[in-house]
Amino acid sequence: MAGLIRREDIAAVREAARIEDIVSEHVTLRTAGVGSLKGLCPFHEEKTPSFHVRPGTNYWHCFGCGEGGDVISFVEKINHVTFVEAVEYLAEKTGVTLQYEDGPRGDRPAPGQRQRLIEAHRVAEEYFKEQLFSREAVTARRFLAERGFTPEHAKHFGLGYAPQGWDNLTKVLRKHGFTEEELAISGLASKGQRGVYDRFRGRLLWPIRDITGATVGFGARRLSDDDNGPKYLNTPETPIYKKSQVLYGLDLAKKEISTTKEVIVVEGYTDVMAMHVAGKKNAVATCGTAFGSEHAKLLSRLIGTSSDSASGVVLADGQTRGGRVIFTFDGDAAGQKAALRAFNEDQRFAAQTYVAVEASGMDPCDLRLARGDEALANLVQNPQPLFAFVIRNALNGQDLDTVEGRVRALRQAAPVLASIRDKALASGYEREVAGWLGVEAAEVHRAARNAKPIKPGEENTPNYPEGNQAQAPGPNTRPNSGRSPQGNRRMDPVTATQAQILAGAIQVPGLVDAAAFDALDPENFSVPSLRAVKELITVAGGLAHFNQLARQANDPQLALKRWGQELFTASAGTLDQVLTKLSVHPLPASDERQLKVLMAESIVAMRRLTLNSQIARLRGQLSRGEVTGEQAEAVFKEIVDLENQRRALSPSDY
Repeated sequence: MAGLIRREDIAAVREAARIEDIVSEHVTLRTAGVGSLKGLCPFHEEKTPSFHVRPGTNYWHCFGCGEGGDVISFVEKINHVTFVEAVEYLAEKTGVTLQYEDGPRGDRPAPGQRQRLIEAHRVAEEYFKEQLFSREAVTARRFLAERGFTPEHAKHFGLGYAPQGWDNLTKVLRKHGFTEEELAISGLASKGQRGVYDRFRGRLLWPIRDITGATVGFGARRLSDDDNGPKYLNTPETPIYKKSQVLYGLDLAKKEISTTKEVIVVEGYTDVMAMHVAGKKNAVATCGTAFGSEHAKLLSRLIGTSSDSASGVVLADGQTRGGRVIFTFDGDAAGQKAALRAFNEDQRFAAQTYVAVEASGMDPCDLRLARGDEALANLVQNPQPLFAFVIRNALNGQDLDTVEGRVRALRQAAPVLASIRDKALASGYEREVAGWLGVEAAEVHRAARNAKPIKPGEENTPNYPEGNQAQAPGPNTRPNSGRSPQGNRRMDPVTATQAQILAGAIQVPGLVDAAAFDALDPENFSVPSLRAVKELITVAGGLAHFNQLARQANDPQLALKRWGQELFTASAGTLDQVLTKLSVHPLPASDERQLKVLMAESIVAMRRLTLNSQIARLRGQLSRGEVTGEQAEAVFKEIVDLENQRRALSPSDY
């Protein structure tokens, strides 16, 4: 496992990343008061904006679905990446160089190397895209046109052309300051006796992007019979490109996959294009390798998994539990073997996997050309579960009309049945196999029990397949996403006032009178979660401490970010949800002057409510006769004192 990202670097990334810029790549934001922005939530369907962003605090929250967090958690959720991947993505965006604490680095790029390699691929992609519309690339354009793709389709998928010649791209990259060593490491160039030369020459290219949309490699298609190279040539393994960890088209498909909880896995780049053009925008493909466990993990982030092994199975009412993955591979032994080998380690994922096979054997690109877009929709409309597909194919080729054929078929199916770890699911398929073979279910069960389960990598069954750490916000803790303790219930006026005060202390502490705020007793906050936040701020040093931070930083925005980080650090994960919500709580004011008045009036209102409550309690004691004599006289004096305090309250005092 690679070493952890240094806490200081995580803090530097969080400080450098402007949340309004990152969110604006996905959401149209509009002003919603002083220092506040809002828009339609990207995580659930809504017509009225309830998604709020506070640039000053670098936090976001949706009051519709309850999701919220900081700039890093937004990238995690919107891109479906891990915390470490989100930090690395933002580091590239902001130019922060990451260092890793002691620990084996594995195959992780050296500090700063990833940014350089990503930039080299960006430059290369732009160059290749320009070349696609050059005179030399007429063969590439003809190739696309013959497969039903227009120039607009080529632009949408970022296709390009690598011209003939040995150093066209290397010259361009050298002009951008890249060294020969960087060109070789990137996989864009190969090393020869006389230096480096272009890896891709005279080929049509597809950019291969990671889930965040960064180009990390290319797939190149041969266009001429004179080209003695392979039909498809991909980028070799590099520090940023691992073919077992990327899926072509995932950057374009991830939103649709996340929404529908369904993904279609095809075999080639043109198949992905055909599916998307036909309206199936949830299609992806592997890049020159078989679908494996790392790909399964990648898709699980988008479609989710279930502890129920039957997740993804179509029920009697036609509904499907969990997401599903649909493969469109041929029904031959190689395709089946690749499928089950990938899923044998994760039966939850296997149970969500389906197979759609075109009877004619045509791939999606050819099928679209022959029968149109509707044929692709029909192809994936009624897929069959992976286990059923594999078992049926294990029985194929056997003469089930003879005893010998049925015995051989059972021997072929038994290891597949033995590989199904969920007992209920296995039992169901055992009964199905018994029906297909015309034998007792008990006989199939015995055969499966005695068979050796298929293990990853096994190839002894020719007729059927085989079977992050980093710390978050502040320097130490990461805010949780999810609903705050208050959910989305409408607050009563008292609670609303208290929430507004705390929101101001977090979002615009410089506009809140420190002495007045710090004097508020946490016990006077009516809701436990708000009371806990006030106690937290007190423990952190109160607004007096923020003022000290502001003087030291000599930069209001920097002080504000550090203030937020210190609060989340002090929370240690216990109050992250409510802190996040308060960090973007709307403050109804149009400028700083109004905000200052609003905060002062809110504090006065809370103190007045507190005094009213205390006075009412004491008067109740007198009226009920609970105190007499000297005690009654003391209570009366206390009431007078409290009433004087109440009369003295005025926002102008602040």
